Amino acid sequence: MKAGVIVIVILAFLSGCSEQGTYDLILRNGTIYDGSGSAPYIGDIAIDADTIAAIGDLTGMKGHEEMDLHQMAVAPGFINMLSWATESLIVDGRSQSDIRQGVTLEVMGEGNSMGPLTDEMKRDMLEEQGDIQFDIEWNTLGEYLEYLVEKGVSTNVASFIGNATVRKNVLGYDSRHPTDEELEQMRQIVRQAMEEGAVGLSSALIYVPSMHSNTSELIELAKIVSEYDGMYISHLRSEGQTLLEALDELLTIAREANIRSEVYHLKASEKSNWYKLDSAFRMIEAARNEGLKITADMYMYPASSTGLTQVLPEWVLEGGIDSTIERFKRPELHEKIIEDMFWPCDAEDILMVGFRNDELKKHTGKSLAQLASERNQSPEKTVIDIIVEDDSRISCVFFSMSEENVKKKIAQPWMSFCSDAGSLAPEGVFLKSNPHPRAYGSFARLLAKYVRDEKIIPLEEAVRRLTSFPAENLKIERRGRLKEGYFADIVVFDPNTIQDHASFEKPHQYATGVQHVWVNGMHVLKDGEHTGAHAGRVVRGPGWKPSN
Repeated sequence: MKAGVIVIVILAFLSGCSEQGTYDLILRNGTIYDGSGSAPYIGDIAIDADTIAAIGDLTGMKGHEEMDLHQMAVAPGFINMLSWATESLIVDGRSQSDIRQGVTLEVMGEGNSMGPLTDEMKRDMLEEQGDIQFDIEWNTLGEYLEYLVEKGVSTNVASFIGNATVRKNVLGYDSRHPTDEELEQMRQIVRQAMEEGAVGLSSALIYVPSMHSNTSELIELAKIVSEYDGMYISHLRSEGQTLLEALDELLTIAREANIRSEVYHLKASEKSNWYKLDSAFRMIEAARNEGLKITADMYMYPASSTGLTQVLPEWVLEGGIDSTIERFKRPELHEKIIEDMFWPCDAEDILMVGFRNDELKKHTGKSLAQLASERNQSPEKTVIDIIVEDDSRISCVFFSMSEENVKKKIAQPWMSFCSDAGSLAPEGVFLKSNPHPRAYGSFARLLAKYVRDEKIIPLEEAVRRLTSFPAENLKIERRGRLKEGYFADIVVFDPNTIQDHASFEKPHQYATGVQHVWVNGMHVLKDGEHTGAHAGRVVRGPGWKPSN
């Protein structure tokens, strides 16, 4: 072969290599934490459209756009296992407080889900709206998730079907067991939700009407979910005095329904119960050794957040907030209500953070004890009066847990992580109340305080439990790892500077240290600032059946 022909052949070969090796984007020289829990390594990641096309040493490959990450940490997008962004995403789809921590998937639906809804349920939702106001333009759970994406959201979204929502569809707020016919209706509602893409069934058994479900009812609904390879996940019936009995109920449901099961935000509340957490660990380990697939999730604070109504006895809560307020308007019941109240912590350790009544918003950030003193009332009487005045459950923070237990939970290999909060921004309607700081800092706090500073677990293990671990538990395909063929949900952060800043006194403060986030290959966070991209998609569970 002549020399000139050889040159032409070689040039043609090299040209073909260049064409095949050109990608939309190449991220170079990152410290790759691939989600497996393995040690990190320096490498490159190539993205084409919404997919990771190549990973490793991509020397010689080219990208239409290239970015040198200077050995910053590169990980799969984080999964928020318990998100309350159900309403916040409707008014602000940017998901700012979570995106800025690296969250790319919001998993919603703790006990209550945003569908399916009856006309009566829609009316109730509209009447109960507080600062966030929105129209209800959907009926089923699947339609709600599609509504979010069509409206525009920056994160991916998924949801459980809530057992409270199922009950409201069939039984309303009735405190009774369903008839055989009603139970079959409930099964069909769960079946429809699973086929629409729900990732499983949830319950929140300290709230009405979820608490009215007995174990056998939950088992029957969980069996339907098991047919679709979904998960059962539960806010236990008690996180205090009867924590272990409540955990045993979840294990019984998992065993009888043959279903993967998870404990929402595992905790031991009230100081006299803190020691029980070790027993709960032993119960979970024994169940896992038995072959049950039991996991848990948590947020990184020793304080919870829920309604002030949670200090009330169950009989006062029956029927929902309207029925509770009607009972409060009967003075002859006050003595019995006060006698039956349950206090997970002292009144000075209950921080009031969210009112519906504009006249009461001036008390945001006060303790219950402080407000009671100002009113010259007992805390018990103050509870009754302000719930009536606010016509709501009143959002509060309860300082009822142990910091030592927070660290113990993080160390468990079967623990994933959540915010248990909306995804907010320090602007507009969100400034009308004070959230728990977990809304702005839960994930950054894990990586800063407990991984970098206190070294409870190594960074590669934290990334595993933020990514591939929950993705595999939920049976979500092609997410949770940095791997060829997986969706390009990617977070780039500096392990040395990542930090939460939100406090209980000043919660509306973004975390810092996350530099870049891609969702389905779209650049949503660039150099620490939101690009405005609405890249989120509906992420569906394994039972999804696409409609024709």
